[in-house]
Amino acid sequence: MTDIARGAITMQKPGLSAQSSLLIAVIGFLTLVDLFATQAILPSLAQSYGVSPAQIGLAANASTLGMAISGLLVGVFSANIERKRAIALSLLFLSVPTALLAFAPSLTVFAILRVVQGLFMAAAFTLTLTHLAERCEVRTAHALAAYVTGVVASNLIGRLTAAFVASLVGAEHSFLFFALLNLAGAALVSSTLHRNLPEPMARKGRFWNAWIEHFSDPALRRTYAIGFLILFGFIGVFTYVGFVLMKAPHALSMTALGLVFLVFLPSMITTPMAGSVIRRTGPGMASAGSLALALFGLVLLLLPNLYSVIAGLTLVGVGTFFAQAVATGHVGRIAKGDKASASGLYLSSYYCGGLVGAAVIGQLFDRLGWSAAVTGVFAALAAAGILGLGLRAKDG
Repeated sequence: MTDIARGAITMQKPGLSAQSSLLIAVIGFLTLVDLFATQAILPSLAQSYGVSPAQIGLAANASTLGMAISGLLVGVFSANIERKRAIALSLLFLSVPTALLAFAPSLTVFAILRVVQGLFMAAAFTLTLTHLAERCEVRTAHALAAYVTGVVASNLIGRLTAAFVASLVGAEHSFLFFALLNLAGAALVSSTLHRNLPEPMARKGRFWNAWIEHFSDPALRRTYAIGFLILFGFIGVFTYVGFVLMKAPHALSMTALGLVFLVFLPSMITTPMAGSVIRRTGPGMASAGSLALALFGLVLLLLPNLYSVIAGLTLVGVGTFFAQAVATGHVGRIAKGDKASASGLYLSSYYCGGLVGAAVIGQLFDRLGWSAAVTGVFAALAAAGILGLGLRAKDG
């Protein structure tokens, strides 16, 4: 604890303690809690701004555009950045656009602030992934699984909290609460995370040379495509399912809708198992198997029974989060040097998928209905599952 308090530069043993896993998970939670919590209050926001589901869905998920841009930039220009300080500052600056969302006068301003949020969220996210990849403990895959578990928790607790706070103070002013969580994340990183010098990088020539090198690797290209399709499908489901559940025959209240997102609770149990499953089956079977589970969940979403929809959402959450943990860890294991750039490209692909998913599935939902939207998601996740079969473990 003395070394942590002083911010000493240390190298952990390969094992990952329960305390370290919890810390990593909490940082993951506080980093991305703003990203998906908004989806729990989209029907209220759509009513406040007087817009369609597709319009508010695209505006709310505009944060993924900022994350895609930031993932690239941070991956390229982080070679000499001390990780701990940069992560803390990113979370500190994130609190500003989060607070301003409470007072956004129009949907355009709302969308711009979401993009700015995404810039800072992705900076913290990319640097944390890089920080973990540069420490020997992550090579067991448990640290990344713990971090993704924190992201799962941000989906669950963030949505529950957003719905509850919105029911008390209104959807817009709930963003002030999340700004406080951003500040708490900055304080936690500053007080607990180890300082970590960047790994020496033999980067030559223009900064985009690293991108070209990573994209020339077929295994990385496959993993980037999988990440794109995973968030395409995830955003497509969880952005618009709230509109379905708040209408007949379900007609849920805002509070009841928040409770529906307890469907993420099983994912908090299954996601940490990713490292162990990969070691037993390999990344290909782990990825494809988890996405097959998500596909079955999509079928259940088409049934008119509320319990079937909840079961379907649970399976979609378990499958996509598990596949995300597999893909995220796979990039760190197979990238040939410059892990920050490789992680940045993956996250950029991943979040581009979220933005495209919000736009495409939103149009399907507005024009053709929920069944068409689910069909579009099914096609995306089926493609991700097929690509996932080609993931191969790499020795060393």
